[in-house]
Amino acid sequence: MKFGKDHHLHLIDGSAFIFRAYHALPPLTRSSDGLPIGAVSGFCNMLFRYIQNNTGVDAATHAAVIFDHSGKSFRNDIYKDYKANRPPAPEDLVPQFPLTRDATNAFNISCKEVVGFEADDIIATLACQAREAGGRVTIISSDKDLMQLYNKKVRIYDPMKNKFITEDDVIKKFGVDASKVIDVQSLAGDSSDNVPGVPGIGVKTAAELINKYGTLEKLLDSAHEIKQNKRRETLIENKDKALISKKLVTLDHKSPVNKNLTEFKLKEVDKDKLYKFLREMEFN
Repeated sequence: MKFGKDHHLHLIDGSAFIFRAYHALPPLTRSSDGLPIGAVSGFCNMLFRYIQNNTGVDAATHAAVIFDHSGKSFRNDIYKDYKANRPPAPEDLVPQFPLTRDATNAFNISCKEVVGFEADDIIATLACQAREAGGRVTIISSDKDLMQLYNKKVRIYDPMKNKFITEDDVIKKFGVDASKVIDVQSLAGDSSDNVPGVPGIGVKTAAELINKYGTLEKLLDSAHEIKQNKRRETLIENKDKALISKKLVTLDHKSPVNKNLTEFKLKEVDKDKLYKFLREMEFN
């Protein structure tokens, strides 16, 4: 059966789940060999709650947990300092990354990661495919960068705030609707990802400029018209930074997922498979 209008795809930001689980729980090790498993334990609790709550008319028919493959992506080829300011993952978390993939499989939920692409790119690709096929999409993530995907057929559920994101939330965050989020981010940059943007221009000013000119490109083409001297000069001098930033913040809707949406069909939990994994982790 093809994926279509009767189907609802949930895309879970697995990387965010891992870090949230890691920071929410005290360190935990497997008693037999001292392997760190605290993040895996929290991750399993999150998946368990997700399955428990996936009921009713709005339940997912298809779901996938999406992971970052590594710290590097095609964006590092565009801008070598992209995310260069981030410290490496904590030493006790590194061996838990593959175990969270095992946990996802143990719960009988599909998972996906792609070399050279970030989890957000895969989420964008699958969300677009599902929307174009006539289905509905819910992204489960607190990542502001995914707000550029928000529309009538792509909802975003913020598990940290326990609420669905609305258009008002997007406007409150970026000062523009979802269709212009990329342009605002290109100007304002992002210190957490080391996206340069235009120096001295924050989200508020960026939103003001994009609301006036419509797009980043139109703004840059009209920069010489801006009356404020400093702003005009800054935009003209940093045109290249703004355009590079746009490439960095734009999610890739055509990442090579190489999976049909029907392969993400939600299956019943195989209790034997799940219990085997939980026993291997020595969870009670």
